[in-house]
Amino acid sequence: MRKTIHLVALLICISFSSCNTTQSSVATIPALKQEAIQRISNMPNLPQPLQIIDYKKLAINFDSTVYDFNAKGKFWPLVWIDSTKNNFSQNVVGLYTAVGDVRQGTNNKGMFHEALATMGATLGASLVGIDKSNQDNRNYVAMLKNYFNKDTGWNIMMNNTSPEVALLGGGYGRDWWYDVYPNLLFFAIYDQYPSEPGFEEIARTIADKFYNADLILNGNYDYSYFDYGKMKPMKNNICAQPDIAAGHAWVLYSAYKKFGDKKYLKGAISALTALESNKTNPTYEILIPFGAALAARMNAEEGTNFDVNKLLGWTFDGTAICREGWGILVGNWNGIDISGISGSTIDHGGYGFLMNTYDHALPLVPMVRYDQSYATAIGKWMLNAANASRFFYPQYMPDEHETIPQLAEVTKGVIGYEGIIKQSSYKAYENLKGPVAQGDGPLWVPGQNPEESQFSVYGSGHVGIFGSIIRTTDVEGILQLNLLATDFFSDKAYPSFLYYNPYDTAKKVSVKVEEGEKVDLYNTVSGSFVARNVSSSKKIKLAPENAAVIVCVPSGGAITYEGSKMLVNGIVVDYNSNKK
Repeated sequence: MRKTIHLVALLICISFSSCNTTQSSVATIPALKQEAIQRISNMPNLPQPLQIIDYKKLAINFDSTVYDFNAKGKFWPLVWIDSTKNNFSQNVVGLYTAVGDVRQGTNNKGMFHEALATMGATLGASLVGIDKSNQDNRNYVAMLKNYFNKDTGWNIMMNNTSPEVALLGGGYGRDWWYDVYPNLLFFAIYDQYPSEPGFEEIARTIADKFYNADLILNGNYDYSYFDYGKMKPMKNNICAQPDIAAGHAWVLYSAYKKFGDKKYLKGAISALTALESNKTNPTYEILIPFGAALAARMNAEEGTNFDVNKLLGWTFDGTAICREGWGILVGNWNGIDISGISGSTIDHGGYGFLMNTYDHALPLVPMVRYDQSYATAIGKWMLNAANASRFFYPQYMPDEHETIPQLAEVTKGVIGYEGIIKQSSYKAYENLKGPVAQGDGPLWVPGQNPEESQFSVYGSGHVGIFGSIIRTTDVEGILQLNLLATDFFSDKAYPSFLYYNPYDTAKKVSVKVEEGEKVDLYNTVSGSFVARNVSSSKKIKLAPENAAVIVCVPSGGAITYEGSKMLVNGIVVDYNSNKK
């Protein structure tokens, strides 16, 4: 059964009738200094035109619509049965990468489907409360085991179930991130389904592979890929990808938190040290934000001293060299703010991608629990990203800014374009004014993939990440971001939420708490209680262009301290209580 995640306000609600410290005296503590990330500082405080869509509803609708074997319409259904039984003796369900992709379905023996799509869709649905281990008499979670490539001897999760179809997509000894990122997605899913048969053995095997690979690499990740069968680093014509160290580190620390084996902690520290040692920005695709968030978490939990600012700079600033310009986009294109989306900052003036944008939130939002000095920056970025991401979807992007608005019906309202670009990379659409919603699908199989393959099933499946994190409040433009939703393999924690005020005046926003025992609201940014004895909701005051991290804990809790940590009833509420 899937582990339940309670989506409550980012406020840690605590009630302390036993505490002698008064609210007024605590409130005199100065707020923790907020760290600036220059790329985020250049984004608008309040992006325009402003509209935050219901990403949770979109995620639920995606799942019910796409996982319909009886769906009608051109190119539907988007799922099929793969009976090749690679790696494990079971049928699995394939999911299209893009609408109408000719490589997929019953073509290529039905075996060409990608972990980026199926794992992303499984994780996204799970995060918004859908049990994918028992849905319509199918266990979609168990099916993911077939991506564990034991038949090849690599013994890690890979983007396909067999190298027989490797040249049709990414990975398999050519492009390292495709071989590593499915393992991060798997561990996130394992956190949601800790009792799924076979998952523990697979997780330990992956962690051991990554631990031994890190020993072999010995601080030097300057390779194109790693042969996890022969346990040998390799180079080819593809860029070296030293940011893979972030992926290794994130998996290894997850394994340490799950299994308690100190070697995994040692491996995580080694890999993250290798990442930090790079002299230039090593960003290639999607892994750097996982390294940045892990650095903050390990600093808080393990007492390390990683340079979080450096890693966040690499995440956002677009200074990558080999994958030139890769980072987070900033800009207003013809009156539309597109700041906050992830991709190339220079390709045709900027080209952001749906999956990458969703997946950046997965590590970066919970990071604020461990280092609240980034609360304002992450809150501002997420407001921009949440606003801009709706424009990937044809129902929200004006027709004059889409390549194929006349074909949008095929998306059934749940599938977005793969990307948003400033000037279309297609000659037929190069005269459209930016931003232009488009996708690369037709380029994957030139002359065969239809125009509709610009609509990205793989990217749209990750919507549940936003859906689990983002809620609107009673003040337009102020979001409630759930810090626990994607804080995988975390210690026990009270409901915690991030609120960012984008306005140049103070605002009061309602914080809703679960009904039941009364709670107190503690703001880790100010180090003070902002409300006590709350039983349903309470308005709190947010300073102009500032953030609050609110934690909700039960009444009568005993406050204790362990080094820099403040605990209530033995549960950490504030990891940096001595830094204010």
